Amino acid sequence: MESLLARLTELTSDLSGLLWGNYLTLALLLGTGVYLTVRMGLIQIRGFRHSVGLISGRYNDPRHSGEVSHFQALSTALSATVGTGNIAGVATAISLGGPGALFWMWATAVFGMATKFTESTLAVRFREVAPDGEVSGGPMYTLLHGLKMRRTAIVFAGFALIASFGIGNMVQANSVVDGLTYIFPEVRNGDLRGTVSLAIGVTMAVLVGLVILGGVKRIARVASALVPFMSLIYIAAALLVLAQHLSAIPAAFATIFNHALNPWSVGGAAVGEAIRWGVARGLFSNEAGLGSSPIAHAAARTNEPVREGLVAMMEPFIDTLVICTLTGLVIVVTGVYVNSPEGVAGAALTASAFTHSLPNGEWVVGVGLALFAFSTMIAWSYYGDRSARFLFGERAVLPYRIVFTLLVVVGAWGPLHLVWNVADITNLLMALPNLLALVLLAGVVKRLSDEYFSPERQRARAAAVDGSAADRIK
Repeated sequence: MESLLARLTELTSDLSGLLWGNYLTLALLLGTGVYLTVRMGLIQIRGFRHSVGLISGRYNDPRHSGEVSHFQALSTALSATVGTGNIAGVATAISLGGPGALFWMWATAVFGMATKFTESTLAVRFREVAPDGEVSGGPMYTLLHGLKMRRTAIVFAGFALIASFGIGNMVQANSVVDGLTYIFPEVRNGDLRGTVSLAIGVTMAVLVGLVILGGVKRIARVASALVPFMSLIYIAAALLVLAQHLSAIPAAFATIFNHALNPWSVGGAAVGEAIRWGVARGLFSNEAGLGSSPIAHAAARTNEPVREGLVAMMEPFIDTLVICTLTGLVIVVTGVYVNSPEGVAGAALTASAFTHSLPNGEWVVGVGLALFAFSTMIAWSYYGDRSARFLFGERAVLPYRIVFTLLVVVGAWGPLHLVWNVADITNLLMALPNLLALVLLAGVVKRLSDEYFSPERQRARAAAVDGSAADRIK
C-alpha cells in the first residue's frame, strides 16, 4: 500500500509540475487576461474608482436579488485567495525565480483584474435564483445557460468539487498546523506533533462546521469580519519591517525590475525562471481565470452583472498588488533570499524575513498562515457545496458540508504530498472550461459593460445616489 501511495505521489507530482511549469499553460492563463484587458477597454483603469464606491456600499439596493452585499461577496472570495500563496507562494516564487518573479506576479494581477471582471459578470448574468432567494452561480451555470454546454459544465463542477476537498480543505488544514507549530519548534519536531495536530484538527473542524453549516450568509459574515482584520494585521507588520529598511526600498525595486526584464544583466535563463515562477505563483495566489471566486460573487445582492464584476476585479489588486507585494518587498529588502541557509523556502523564508526585523516575527507568519488558511477553508466549502448542488441536487449539500468538515481533521493530521498534487492538477483543470467560456462570451460582457457605462445609465445612478443621500438626511 505504501509503495502504491509513493508511486501515485510521484506520478501526480510529475503531472502537476508539467501542468503548472509549462509555459504554454501559463501563456494561456495570462494571455486570456491580456485579451480581456483589450476587449474590455482597460476596465482595470476606467472602472477602478467606481469599484471602490461599490465596495463601500454606496450603490447597494436591498430590493435586488441575491444573498449578500458587494462587500461580503468580495470578502468571501478574498477569503479563498488571500491565503498561503501570500506567505509561502511569494517566498517560493522568489527563492526559485529570483526577485524578478515579483514583477511577473504583478503582471498576473493587472491582467487578472480583467479576467475576474469578466468571469464574475458572467456568473451574475447566468446565475440561478431559487424561489426562497437562494442563489447558485459560477462557471458551471455560465457554461450551462450561456453556452448550452452541459457536459462541459459538469466537468468544471466535478473538478471544482474535488479541488474543494484538496486545496480548499485538507491542504489548508495542514497549513494551519504548520503555521501554529512553526511558532513552537519543540512541538513541530517532537513526539507530540501527531497529538497536537489531531487536537488542532478537531478544534478547527468544529469551528469550520459552525460556520459552513449556516450557508453563504454565515460564511460571508465571518469572512467580512475576518478578512479585513487578518489582512490589516499582516499589512501593518510588513510596513513596520519596511519602515526599518526605507533606504533599501528603491534598490529593491531596481533589483526586481532588473531580474525580471534585463537578460543582459542576469542572463536569459534567470529571466525565464522569473517569468515561470512569477506567473505560476501569481495565478495560484489570485486564482484569476480558475473559476472559483465567481461562485461567491454570484451570490451578491445586485441585478447589475457588471456591478459585481467591478467588485470582483479588486481581488487581484488586494491579494497580489498589495499583500503579495509587501511580502516580496520584505523578503528582498532584508536580503534573506540570498543569506538564508540552503533549503529554507516557502513560509520559513517569509518567517525568516519578518524575524530579521521584528521581535517574535515568527508569530506574524505563524498566526497569519493559520488565519489565512482557515478563511480559505470556509470560502472553498461554499464553492464545493454549489458544485455538489449542481451535480447532484439540493439533497447533496448537507452531506457535502458534513464530509468537508470531517476531512479537516484528516488534513490536519496526515501527510499531504499526494493531496497537494491532486489539488494542483484539479485546480488547473477547472480553468480550462472556464477560460473557454470567457473567450466565447467576452462579447456579452462587453455589451453589458457598454450599456452600464453609457451616459444615460451613469446619470441615472448619480440621481439615485443623490436621492438616497437626501432621504437619509431627512
